[in-house]
Amino acid sequence: MISLSVTDRRWRVQLKPYTLGPMCSMGFARSLGFALLPLAVCCIMANILLFFPGGEIQYVQQERLSRLIWFMMGIGGGGVLMFLPAGVFISLGSCTGCCWNESFMMCGSVMAALVGLAGSGYCFIISAMAILEGPQCFTALGWSYPFANEGGRYLMEKDSWSKCLQPVSIVEWNVTLMSILLGLSGLEFIICVLQVINGLVTAVCRPCCYKQDYTLNA
Repeated sequence: MISLSVTDRRWRVQLKPYTLGPMCSMGFARSLGFALLPLAVCCIMANILLFFPGGEIQYVQQERLSRLIWFMMGIGGGGVLMFLPAGVFISLGSCTGCCWNESFMMCGSVMAALVGLAGSGYCFIISAMAILEGPQCFTALGWSYPFANEGGRYLMEKDSWSKCLQPVSIVEWNVTLMSILLGLSGLEFIICVLQVINGLVTAVCRPCCYKQDYTLNA
């Protein structure tokens, strides 16, 4: 904002702090935090359902689940770990005029976003690996991973899913929930990338602290 005044044939130019940028940046960060919360909760729920195929508990008791499910990618990576960046984003205050404090807060949000990138990336990678490997199930040859060496080709060959006799519809169950985890973690990753960009731009390039006075002789 520029104000001009005339005193003794002099123009006084004052550049006042422009606060709209930081306020919008922090508001954007808070909206990203609120968006992360339901995604994290859904990741936790999807991972929990993977432990109970068809709603049955006997397979988790017998340790007949796919080994990658025990990596807790949805509960840990895409779930609990995402509460940290979500909480940091939401807690960002509005621009109060303390420029160094605002920069510090935005840098802190960038660090939290990096934690979110690690968690969502972990969830995405493990979920992708689990889909490619396929579920552990009971076949005519006993308990095994019948699709482990197919490189994911079984996903396009639904007729082959009948190899799995137990748990009932285990392939559909795993593919559906793993796909949900892939999608949710992908969204979480994008949200955290947006906040990294938002935080860096706001902390480094924002004009809030730009305040100078100039006196020009007429």
